[in-house]
Amino acid sequence: MKGIRIGTVAGIPVQLNWTFLLVLPLFAWLIGTQVTQFVELINVAYGASLDAAALTGGALPYVLGTAAALGLFVSVLLHEFGHSLTAMRFGYSIDSITLWLFGGVASFSEIPEDWKQELTIAVAGPVVSVLLGVLSYVAFRAFSLPAEVAFVVGYLSLMNIVLAAFNMLPGFPMDGGRVLRALLARNRTHARATQIAAEVGKVFAFLLGLYGLLQFDPLVIGLAFFIYIAGAGEAQQTVLRAAFEGVTVDDIMTPGSELKTVTPDTSVAALMERMFTERHTGYPVLENGRLVGMVTLEDAQSVKEVERDAYTVGDVMETDVASVTPDADALDALDTMQDRGVGRLAVVDADGELVGLISRTDLMTAFNVIQSGGRDSAGLGPIGGSDGLPSVSGR
Repeated sequence: MKGIRIGTVAGIPVQLNWTFLLVLPLFAWLIGTQVTQFVELINVAYGASLDAAALTGGALPYVLGTAAALGLFVSVLLHEFGHSLTAMRFGYSIDSITLWLFGGVASFSEIPEDWKQELTIAVAGPVVSVLLGVLSYVAFRAFSLPAEVAFVVGYLSLMNIVLAAFNMLPGFPMDGGRVLRALLARNRTHARATQIAAEVGKVFAFLLGLYGLLQFDPLVIGLAFFIYIAGAGEAQQTVLRAAFEGVTVDDIMTPGSELKTVTPDTSVAALMERMFTERHTGYPVLENGRLVGMVTLEDAQSVKEVERDAYTVGDVMETDVASVTPDADALDALDTMQDRGVGRLAVVDADGELVGLISRTDLMTAFNVIQSGGRDSAGLGPIGGSDGLPSVSGR
């Protein structure tokens, strides 16, 4: 998740996503308009005697709302540091922590697959929130705070406890969903545990979305949608990683001896004719046996039909060719395709020679073969544990 970098703490970049800049004033306004209700809640929960009338005059409610909203997001940031610092103790690196519309996200460079480590990391955030809630409560009860400060401290005490409790609900990839996956992974493959946790998370997201509709609450509806999409996405990525474990680009690429190539002086019209007859939408471009570019159907279509005899492949080809080496992991190749926004990669050896081509279609075909248990017949050797690979049909 991209954002505006505001600093680094313990080696972890901290970012603000643009949606945070929208939701912060919204939260400040919502809290400010409900100061009376929150005062009543604090008084009931903690046996206090805050005077709502003293806190609702003029612009004061919105000042309190702003302070409470800022404190809440700082609490969320500390919650994410709980996850991140615990993960770093296990040797995982953290790409960033980002505050955004629905709170905070800690981006791990690698998802823990050891269930004990994931369980510890998952509960660390809610533990931090509970500690913040308890410390705020102690400050609220132990000190004679001004009413304005007491309101903010009491609010943060309650909200941190609520934050911890809500995050422990089984809505994968929320903390509770990750705890569920960790417990399921004790006697299942990590991929299978992820699938089950994701399905439970979908049910939770559906119920949460239904509640949001009944309450006409767009934030709750948006959160439910995020949980559903994020859980399904991580489940799919986990299953892909399990399927392609130990599979290299060399295992599934189209080798150089079978490649169809074009030269830079081939006309765009001739290229289009070859694409039609050979059913290919992309070709490596070779000049004197060296890879100089890649040309796709989209490149050819950028030339008007009446001008295609006058233009050559060299005029429209992409010269900044995305490539991988034969020994690269297959899933790394897919990640490179996604990062570069391309459908195929040139496979080059250490000397820069073209030795093959790997496409998104090659990867998905290999995945379908592996999923159906046909990896041995495809010449790719054994994969995974004795539980086999999970089915992901319909995803």
